[in-house]
Amino acid sequence: MGIVNIDDELHDQLRRACTVTHRSINAQANFWIKIGMLCEMHPEMSFQDLVARELRGAGVTSPVLKEGRA
Repeated sequence: MGIVNIDDELHDQLRRACTVTHRSINAQANFWIKIGMLCEMHPEMSFQDLVARELRGAGVTSPVLKEGRA
């Protein structure tokens, strides 16, 4: 593990984001870095597709959605 220097504005955004996502600052930074890397490696996939793929890979399942619900 190493140290990554980021500018103050990005650190402030990380701090704000982690209050919404209920992650630590380090976990939020790790998430953004991982998703950013996946986006660069798979530009044909949407953010939602990448997150869904990672969730399925971790064994997370979703309940079936019912038709006609908004």
